[in-house]
Amino acid sequence: MIDQMTPAAPAKPRRAGFVLAVCCLAQLTVILDASIVNVAIPSIQQDLQFTPGSLTWVYNGYLIPFAGFLLLAGRMVDLLGGRRMLLVGLAVFTVFSLVGGIAPNAGALVIGRAGQGFGGAIMASASLAVLSSTFTQPVERAKALALWGAASGSGGAIGVLSGGAIVQWMSWRWVFLINVPLCLLIVGMAVVSVATTSRIGTREGTKLDVLGSLSVTLGIAALVYGLAEGQRYGWGSARIVASLVIGVVLLAVFVLDQAKWAAQPLMELSLFRNRSVWAANVTMLALGAALPTAFYFLTLLYQSVLHYSAIRTGLVFLPLTLCAFVGAAASSVVGPKTGPRPLMLVGLFPMIAGLLWQSAADESASYIADLLGPSLLFGLGLGILVTSVAAAATAGVPEDKQGLASGVLNTSQALGGAAGLAVMVALAQWRTAQVADGGPPDVHAFASGYGVAFLATAVLLVLSLAAAAAVPRTVPGGVPGGKENI
Repeated sequence: MIDQMTPAAPAKPRRAGFVLAVCCLAQLTVILDASIVNVAIPSIQQDLQFTPGSLTWVYNGYLIPFAGFLLLAGRMVDLLGGRRMLLVGLAVFTVFSLVGGIAPNAGALVIGRAGQGFGGAIMASASLAVLSSTFTQPVERAKALALWGAASGSGGAIGVLSGGAIVQWMSWRWVFLINVPLCLLIVGMAVVSVATTSRIGTREGTKLDVLGSLSVTLGIAALVYGLAEGQRYGWGSARIVASLVIGVVLLAVFVLDQAKWAAQPLMELSLFRNRSVWAANVTMLALGAALPTAFYFLTLLYQSVLHYSAIRTGLVFLPLTLCAFVGAAASSVVGPKTGPRPLMLVGLFPMIAGLLWQSAADESASYIADLLGPSLLFGLGLGILVTSVAAAATAGVPEDKQGLASGVLNTSQALGGAAGLAVMVALAQWRTAQVADGGPPDVHAFASGYGVAFLATAVLLVLSLAAAAAVPRTVPGGVPGGKENI
């Protein structure tokens, strides 16, 4: 049996700010690194001789291990402690960022991206768990989650902004190398501020659920691989069908193992009896699909259709980032009074409106008249939604399950991102080919394809309103251990 020792006391007030900064910076780094390569892709392809078919591995090399390892990382956080695992994740992320930055060829860069994905999975699970267990008072926790949510929600936009500046003025290699001093700074802050957690100690005979760990990690990795590579190889190809089938079978084995076979389950399925948890995760699936779709196609629209430079592309994302912070700040004020459900609903509407507006943009679009408004709406809703979803996903969850709840939420985001982006890319390509009508696509055809992707993403968020509405009324701010009033 796991020996659960006395939970760690909250951080001392004079260090609580550092704990919050550590958690926000760690989450920002994880999200930022998934998007910062967008603007650098052409330079990376040219320097390292990536083929068009293999270039997707600059993205998928990070995404697949990140998604596959999240649940196991969340459980390890619960068993080994948030502080310990956060430092481990930062160390792994730092080393493989260096590998990617000095990569002499395409294979080495993909290895670096995979290592970043593993480290990022640990960091994402540990940062939310540390934050949730440190800030337990409703008002304090709402403010902390608001800043964490702002870091998470704006990470994609900040990634494109910083990536544009780095590519324009330095080298694409600094897209990865910049993580080394940043992670070392976070490590130093974590060492002096984050309390040593507790719970872990093991008695003789305690062991990790090996079958559960392998089946869920490999199952999610296989499923994400099939979804992410389906467009490249064809959805009916043997490779993709086998990958999807293996993923589903392994995840079925995982569920059976957790329900019947494991003496010490990796994940207690009773977690999903909490309606707030499962409803928040369904909402996060849709949000996970919307985020990479919006940033991916906005980047293409700015660069491929409107011919913006790398630095200008980065700068036009700045208003979206600022609005995400405004939305998160508003959520921190209102959240302790209302709970997460109203904010989740409120956050979805401006995101939907922004995507619908954005879907009308074409090659004649003006930034001020046609693009700024959608960015402001999307960013505002994003800041509100990310914060409130995180609160709902951890509401009523005991402290020793916070790492698991964090891992589940991040897994939902990663799965939503893989599936959503794959589907939206396929829709965009279909529409582009339709408009081109057998000829080579021009900027109008590309813009039309991107518009369909924005429209389909808006429809997906409309459908997610039902899940957001299912979140029960919880203790304001979603305090861990709070009871639901359904």
